[in-house]
Amino acid sequence: MRFEFFIASRYLRAKRKQAVIGVITGISIAGVAAGVASLIVALAINNGFRQDLQDRLLGSTSHVNLLRTLGDGVRDWRPLMANLQKQPHVIATAPDIYEQVLVSLGSRARGAVLKGIVPQNERKVSDLLSSVKQGSTDALEEQQTENSPGEGARPTQARPTQESDDPDSLAAVQQRRAAMPPILLGKEMADELGAHVGSIVLVTSPQGELTPFGLVPKYTRFRVTGIFDSGFYDYDSSWAFTRLSDAQRLFALGDVIQIIEFKIDDIYKAAEVGRALEQAAGPGFMTTNWMEQNKPLFHALRLERLVTFITVGLIVFVAALNILISLTMMVMEKTRDIAVLMSMGTRKAQVRKVFIAQGALIGLVGTAIGLVLGYTLSWIGGHYHAFVLAPEVYSIDYVPFAPRVVDGILVAFVALATSLVATIYPSWSAARVLPAEALRYE
Repeated sequence: MRFEFFIASRYLRAKRKQAVIGVITGISIAGVAAGVASLIVALAINNGFRQDLQDRLLGSTSHVNLLRTLGDGVRDWRPLMANLQKQPHVIATAPDIYEQVLVSLGSRARGAVLKGIVPQNERKVSDLLSSVKQGSTDALEEQQTENSPGEGARPTQARPTQESDDPDSLAAVQQRRAAMPPILLGKEMADELGAHVGSIVLVTSPQGELTPFGLVPKYTRFRVTGIFDSGFYDYDSSWAFTRLSDAQRLFALGDVIQIIEFKIDDIYKAAEVGRALEQAAGPGFMTTNWMEQNKPLFHALRLERLVTFITVGLIVFVAALNILISLTMMVMEKTRDIAVLMSMGTRKAQVRKVFIAQGALIGLVGTAIGLVLGYTLSWIGGHYHAFVLAPEVYSIDYVPFAPRVVDGILVAFVALATSLVATIYPSWSAARVLPAEALRYE
């Protein structure tokens, strides 16, 4: 062991005449440990929110959306989709319709976004259909027509049998229910409406249709065939899915879609890929991407991360002040020892290094304890979902923890650097001790 570290470690371990110095040294180590652990936990929570929200958003929505800037939608969408599917970085495409509707069951009603989809395409760009917990998506696949899916044609229905001549018979009721278009509801919406698999809900379009009596809201009865639970409150409380052809009939659009969704191979190239898709689609089209749609959310998380780092970093700063006080008082206590060492040939640089080594050891021990404590608490919180949240406020139902190694390296560097800075004045003061003055009355 180097001479400086040997002396520094002996000073830290030795019993002192002034117990308060030892107490302050212990407080300094505890302060560094608390600051490091707090930073690790705070950054793990911030990173967990960002990662969890990003994963849920990207799992529930597409990476890039293409829509018309003017007009009532995209008409020749099949050849356009086939052309855009060949563009670089594009993995999958899906045609969709989004509209605001009112979903009601008995006396309960709820506003919702009704999305008309082609299931085989939708599964390639989104994971929402795979989150169906009750019922199934099989009913969305029941379109058996001569046209391709989504052409606005009505699915083939079974011919009524003689049993169904009586409109009140059980067979007739079952046939009418089976003929109703299927719909998937989010778990929160279904709970609020009191709906379950097999329920009949009334979906009303605010656009309505023109009649001799004026504009009358248009409505259709849908049969609930599945309930999905994505874990993301915004989707589970306000989204519903049906077949593209059924949505086209409800909104009286004909063979028209509103949006073409894309899944790409690099989510961080969404803006670049979007510009390329606009050029390939021609004039009259524009794109949006997941980063633009959620920009305020991720900007707020980045700002919160910075504020958290600064705020919790004050704990490390307070610990550094304790190190400064502890070393300064130790210099005062060890003045005679320092004079003896210097009279035996110890250089001033070596004396400075002794107290710098003391500060470094305090910072190193505190940082190590803090890292172990911080990562342990983060693992426990993330593994056991220790902190429950209100999903209607935070969109997720628990506090996610996602500790990263790079955060630990950054926090350790800041803690050690702060501890070393705190040793500058005490070490400089120790090196200025004059042996003759210190030993004059000994």
